[in-house]
Amino acid sequence: MWGMIATWRMALEGIQKVTPNLEAGGTAGDAIEGAIKEVEDFPYFKSVGYGGLPNEEMEVELDAAYLDGSTFDFGAVCALKQFANPISVARALSAYKVNNVLVGEGAAAFAKAHHFEEKDMLTDRAKIHFHNRLKDIEREQLTPYAGHDTVGMVGLDVAGDMVAGTSTSGLFMKKPGRVGDSPFIGSGLYVDSTIGGATATGLGEDLMKGVISYEIVRLMKEGLSPQKACEKAVSDLCERLKRARGEAGDISVVAMNAKGDFGAASNIENFSFVVATSTLAPTVFRVHPQSDGTMRHELATKEWLEAYLEERMKPLEVKE
Repeated sequence: MWGMIATWRMALEGIQKVTPNLEAGGTAGDAIEGAIKEVEDFPYFKSVGYGGLPNEEMEVELDAAYLDGSTFDFGAVCALKQFANPISVARALSAYKVNNVLVGEGAAAFAKAHHFEEKDMLTDRAKIHFHNRLKDIEREQLTPYAGHDTVGMVGLDVAGDMVAGTSTSGLFMKKPGRVGDSPFIGSGLYVDSTIGGATATGLGEDLMKGVISYEIVRLMKEGLSPQKACEKAVSDLCERLKRARGEAGDISVVAMNAKGDFGAASNIENFSFVVATSTLAPTVFRVHPQSDGTMRHELATKEWLEAYLEERMKPLEVKE
């Protein structure tokens, strides 16, 4: 048995690329790194990697994390600038016993010393998004914080090892140095090869308040299916936040257990995820929350898939 699950439609091509090797006996670690790199390298996915949306000073700061569920080796980078593929830097850091989470200049110094690719991650397209958002805020009093879709993945290989990884550019027009849940063990991701793994996307400040990825794995350990664990974790956190603060930000999660069973849940209507297993080719599902806290998963249609890419790759015009 092998399997992979990931947040958002943007993970599809990466999972399609790596699953043949996973099926042939490749490692979950290689699959996770390889699939996330595909997302990071595609400039039209504006919330991850190259072409990621910049902070309020128009700098791209990237966060990523890598966790091995068998050894608990963990590595993460936060606010990494001017380097491609932060997931690879995070994986390299996971080999260290200490100093395995680095931020800002320290993360960049490590990446440079270990010959990772130096690259200007700010694209002309991202500059247009930045300019246009300034105009929107000026005219409509909109919040700048949008486009915070983390790519998070959980993988299971035929040897029974599980790995989780995340990568994001974080909130659009965030404060320099801001870090959300994505690179934090337990919040953005968690995995234990004897139980399963989970990863989250949405408003990091709220996701961290529930340490939600760990909570999902804990619920699976208690015997809940991945689907029920995801639903309960999302519902419980939303209720707690609304009681305490009057509102809850976007919360979306995916999970897979050690048997390859999977689940996904969200408190928003437009969440999608990608899954592939020994018995299921890479497939995109859309998640529809129900009034009772359960989820309805809908197979994404060909038209929806085409529209998704068309929307992200359409030419942009600078607003006057």
